[in-house]
Amino acid sequence: MSVPALVLEDLRKEFRSKPKRGLFQGLTRRPRAGDEGGADGARTVIAVDGVSLSVPQGEIFGLLGPNGAGKTTTIKMISALLRPTSGRVLIQGLDVEKEPARVLARIGTVLSGERCVYWKLTGRENLQYFGALYGLSGPRLTRKIDDLLERFQLAQRADETVEKYSTGMKRRIALARALLHDPEVLILDEPTAGLDPQAARNLRELILQFKKEGKTVLLTTHYMEEADFLSDRVAVIDRGKVIALDSPDHLKRGLRQVRVVELEAGEWRDEFGQTLRAAGVISGWSAQRSPEGETWRVVIHLPLEVSVGTVIKAYLEQGNNVQNLTVKEPSLEDVFIQLTGKSLRD
Repeated sequence: MSVPALVLEDLRKEFRSKPKRGLFQGLTRRPRAGDEGGADGARTVIAVDGVSLSVPQGEIFGLLGPNGAGKTTTIKMISALLRPTSGRVLIQGLDVEKEPARVLARIGTVLSGERCVYWKLTGRENLQYFGALYGLSGPRLTRKIDDLLERFQLAQRADETVEKYSTGMKRRIALARALLHDPEVLILDEPTAGLDPQAARNLRELILQFKKEGKTVLLTTHYMEEADFLSDRVAVIDRGKVIALDSPDHLKRGLRQVRVVELEAGEWRDEFGQTLRAAGVISGWSAQRSPEGETWRVVIHLPLEVSVGTVIKAYLEQGNNVQNLTVKEPSLEDVFIQLTGKSLRD
C-alpha cells in the first residue's frame, strides 16, 4: 500500500492578537475583568481547528471555503511557512516540521496574493535564479527552462520583465517556477483568482494535465464550480473546521431531500429568509446582487414537502416581484448552503 501524498493529523493554528490603541491609552488604561485572553486585552484567534485528512498519490484534492475559513493558513503550514500550534503535517511520510528541507524538495507551491517571482527580472531570469536555488545548473537547467517556457506559452515573452506580464502570464510563470524541480506534490492556493475566463480555463486544463503526469494537486478555491470540475474529492472548511469531505458527486447526492430553486428577483432582504428558515419553510439561501445592481440572484433550499408556490406566494406578499424562476440540480455551492445556512461568498 503506497504512502499517502499528504496527511494532516489534528492540525491546529492559533494566533494571538492585541487590540489597537491610541498613543496614550496603554499608559492610562487599567486592565478590566473580562478582557478576553488576559490583562493586556490580547485574544486568541483559532484559524485552523483540528483538521485531519489524507490525500492519496495522484489525486486532485480541493480545499474549499469562504475567505477567512482557514484555507491559506492550512496551505502555509503544509508548505513549512507556518508552524502549527499543534498537530502535524506529513508529505509522502515526511514530517514537515522535522524534515523541512526534504519536504520542500517534493512540493511546488503557488500562494495566492503573494509574489512568487521577482517582477523586475525577466521570466527567463526568474527561472534561472530559482533553478539555481534548487541546485540545477548548466545545460540541464537551460533545457528545463526552455521546456517550461514553451509549455506555459511564455517563450515569446521570456526576455521581458515580469512586471509587463498580464495577470494570467504572471500566474503561469509562478507555476513554471514551482515545477522547476519536478515536484511530486503541487499546492495551488486560489490559482484562478483574478484571471479572465479564458486564462482561468487554460489554467484548469493545465491542472488536469498535472494529474495525468502522476502529480498530486492540493487546490484551494472558493469557486465551487471549479472544484466540482477539477477535484476527485473535496473538503469543505468553515471557521477552521472540516464540515464535509467526499467526492463532489457524493456530496451533491446527499441533497436528495432538498429542492433547489433559483430566482431572479427585484429585491431581497435577509430578514425575509431568516423568517422563513425559522418557520421551517426553507433550510437555507444565498443572495447576490447583479453587477448592474438592478436585480438579485437568489438560491433557496426547500424541504421536499414544501411547495415552490408556498415560498413564492410569501415572497410576493412582501411586495416583491419575481422575474424568473428555475428549479435546478444541486451544486457544490448548494452543499455549502445546506451545511452552513449561508453562501460560500458571504
